[in-house]
Amino acid sequence: MSKVKKQSDKNAPKGQIRIIAGQFRGRKLPVLMADGLRPTTDRVKETVFNWLMPYIQDANCLDCFAGSGGLGFEAISRGASAVTLVELNKLAAQLLKDNKALLKADNIQVIQQNALDFLHNNQQSYSLVFIDPPFRKGLAQQAAQLLNEKGLTDDALIYVEMETDHNTQIMPSHWQLLKEKVAGQVVYRLYQNSAD
Repeated sequence: MSKVKKQSDKNAPKGQIRIIAGQFRGRKLPVLMADGLRPTTDRVKETVFNWLMPYIQDANCLDCFAGSGGLGFEAISRGASAVTLVELNKLAAQLLKDNKALLKADNIQVIQQNALDFLHNNQQSYSLVFIDPPFRKGLAQQAAQLLNEKGLTDDALIYVEMETDHNTQIMPSHWQLLKEKVAGQVVYRLYQNSAD
């Protein structure tokens, strides 16, 4: 395993994301630029939240591989009741906490932990879940299986983003595919839990 050069908070390279709509519309938030952290593009985010518009109000959301927090912050801005952001990278998780404070969003919880460990021990049920993991590690399928065991309301919506050249990861059989789109190297899908 190669050694990763440690960076201080001050020296960590940063980019930014923009909240597209809702309460925090137009706000720009700093994000960490690091390997494996890919903020969802505005174009994809706009499409996804158009899909979610009828369901976002008062949703209890989970962003499993939060990264920049772009999906979770957008969900809060558009009326979700609560968002849990799970992020393994320590600096990225700290920046999520800083951005939560910047927005004064008390209904956001940031957890610095491996998403699979979090899902394995999860005791809550979520009505909207974002699965947008680092690519080429098979994490979407692993997260989906854990989430399926516990963590979803009966009609929960699950957004899954993965690379187009590795999009054969299998989702639970009773997740109904509602929407699917491809943008460049990314395929993104919206499923609904229909376990009854």
